[in-house]
Amino acid sequence: MPRYKLSIEYDGMPYKGWQRQEGLPTVQAAIEKAMSQFAQHEVLVFGAGRTDAGVHARGQVIHVDFEKVWKPYKIMEATNGLLKLEGHPISVISAEEAPDDFDARFSAKYRSYKYRIINRRAPLTVDLERALWVRFPLDVEAMHEAAQVLVGEHDFTTFRSTDCQAKSPIRTLDKLDVNRISETEIEIIAEARAFLHNQIRSFAGTLRLVGDGKWSRQDLIDALHAKDRTRCGPVAVPYGLYFMKVGY
Repeated sequence: MPRYKLSIEYDGMPYKGWQRQEGLPTVQAAIEKAMSQFAQHEVLVFGAGRTDAGVHARGQVIHVDFEKVWKPYKIMEATNGLLKLEGHPISVISAEEAPDDFDARFSAKYRSYKYRIINRRAPLTVDLERALWVRFPLDVEAMHEAAQVLVGEHDFTTFRSTDCQAKSPIRTLDKLDVNRISETEIEIIAEARAFLHNQIRSFAGTLRLVGDGKWSRQDLIDALHAKDRTRCGPVAVPYGLYFMKVGY
């Protein structure tokens, strides 16, 4: 069966996350329905990573197998047409043939996420449900400096959901940068081979405490070493998070 690699972007707000769930709207289920409709056989979609309800994607990667050979642009256009017809804010932005041994999840070398914070006094309009709104000024330099404590291999028990199904809390974080990219916007960039459930949102909420002056760098170190979920800061809202890129 010919295999294809596709890049996907979506607005996560209407969905209960990426992964198909019986009776609930999910991104995976919407794409599978559209592809199965034009291919005239059941199509299963395999993603590079899961996203929670409300989390967006700019560069989710999937692989799919079809029973016959299709030109990649036909797959892209047919899928997008059917998704649009059903009112889904999901788009296939690229498609290409892939080797039989390519796996969107297991072939990935790293995953990159961005967390957006709009830091201004005025409430959000255009960026409503697209970023976390923080009214009072944040110390971005302090946030970035503290974030470097988390880079490297650690036991991230403090920063993962109690519902996380990963067998181990140990992960290697390759990058955690905090930058002010404009007068009003801050971005947190996180990069690793794999992440734990709610790990990045836990980072974002905790680093906000540092930016507010409520936590110090040492407080973050102590929380990490505690290996205790109750020592984490508030988990940041899901709609500020974007799945940006997968490296192969």
